[in-house]
Amino acid sequence: MADRVTVEGGKHPVDEVLPATQLFLYGFQHVLSMYAGVVAVPLIVGGALGLSGADLTYLVSAALFLAGLATLLQSIGVWRIGARQPIVQGTSFVAVTSMIAIGTAAGGGPEGLRAISGAVIVAGVICFLISPLFTQLLRFFPEVVTGTVITVIGLSLLPVGINWAAGGVGAEDYGSVRNIGMAAATILIIVLIYRFLPGFLSRIAILLGLLLGTLLAIPFGMVDVTRLTDAGWFQLTTPFHFGTPTFEVGAIIAMVIVLLVIMTETTADVLAIGEVIDKPADRETVTGGLRADMLSSAVAGVFNGFPLSAFAQNVGLVAITGIRSRFVVAAGGVILVVLGLVPVLGAFVAVVPTSVLGGAGIALFGTVAASGIRTLAAVDYEGNSNLVIVALAIGMGLIPIAVPQFWDAFPEWFGTIFHSGITAAAITAVLLNAIFNVWGHQDEHREGPVFAEAPPISHINPDDEHRLHGTGATRHDRGQGRAVDLRGRRVSRIDPALHPERDPGRTLRQGPAPDPRPEPDPGRG
Repeated sequence: MADRVTVEGGKHPVDEVLPATQLFLYGFQHVLSMYAGVVAVPLIVGGALGLSGADLTYLVSAALFLAGLATLLQSIGVWRIGARQPIVQGTSFVAVTSMIAIGTAAGGGPEGLRAISGAVIVAGVICFLISPLFTQLLRFFPEVVTGTVITVIGLSLLPVGINWAAGGVGAEDYGSVRNIGMAAATILIIVLIYRFLPGFLSRIAILLGLLLGTLLAIPFGMVDVTRLTDAGWFQLTTPFHFGTPTFEVGAIIAMVIVLLVIMTETTADVLAIGEVIDKPADRETVTGGLRADMLSSAVAGVFNGFPLSAFAQNVGLVAITGIRSRFVVAAGGVILVVLGLVPVLGAFVAVVPTSVLGGAGIALFGTVAASGIRTLAAVDYEGNSNLVIVALAIGMGLIPIAVPQFWDAFPEWFGTIFHSGITAAAITAVLLNAIFNVWGHQDEHREGPVFAEAPPISHINPDDEHRLHGTGATRHDRGQGRAVDLRGRRVSRIDPALHPERDPGRTLRQGPAPDPRPEPDPGRG
């Protein structure tokens, strides 16, 4: 399966080195899609700790510089470190609440940053060492789990894109017709480019959409060029810029919990990108990805940065563009390093209006959710409780998305875990899959009593169209569902090769019957 897609010379597309111009443009597209997420964390944490404007500028540049180095390590790899996938690394939102708590307890300001740095360094080293043990859990991540988690990743990111489309949380004109209209215009531009422009141009639809959307926003006064004049020309990120780190046991324990959550999300992201690029991740790949995450986080602490993790939104960009080369992402890493060293260049990216970024974000994050749904479509739902697993895991994952304050009354360690919809969904899916499919298999004719009574899936197939419209024509459009047997209460996909006597004769495409396959493992497609 891992080798089913190759390019000339026998290389998998993930190892393809594109021409320099394409590497730059595709890499820059990745940077644009994740830039706001990278700079938001230092701005939020620094603002909460009461840092000066100069200190905030340093934190933002350091975040970009470290994200670039981490992306290079993850995509190119060194020794057994790095997943060697097209994964972009950036500062993690998961750690924001805990870092603010640690920094505030230490007195805020530079003292708070030193306490955060000490906790990040120690926790990063600990989690780097346990990465191989963590990946022993991979057998608990079949398609029913990964598909569910990928879907929730997309759903959890969509509110971010929607808030951007409205102008950004806290903006004075949040939700204005101007902001939402600009986001809608950006989406329209992206769709038109993706649909009508040829090859290369359609693959940079997101980049062109952001650029054209920004140009369109200029007459409306939505582009703030003062950011260019306020930025400097060079800034070197140095170790322990704010002083020697301090080490508190409580802060370290809290940060270890945070990094364990990040490791869970990174595992899901590595598995997700493996499905998108048609090169499913094995244990060695996931271990390398986790090592890169944790080593990068520990090094980030040395440079007064924050924990780093794989950025799920860039999974959507890989899916929507079809560009699977890890060297494209590496080019994006180089761009991030340069932006971190030259703040004025980073300011050029920052002039993209938030609403324009939101329009692109909705397209990207929706694509992540669609990728998860595609994975779930391959899962076997017959004679097992996989439908129960998907239903409850998505429900748990949506709780913090729909009601962010739901877990506020619970202990901080619990909230750290379950305030992340991605982590909540992953934990629920893994545990239920273990209960139903790993530790014990159900009788093949049993299903959960509530879920077994769900209405059958409905498709309109050619026979239905002939009956309704009185035509002998056969439909062949690509949006059409697969033919299914609706004669019984339950829906089943009839394989003529296995059950020739039950072939309904309603397949959409004619061709040789597929080879009989063994009974699938519960939880897998």
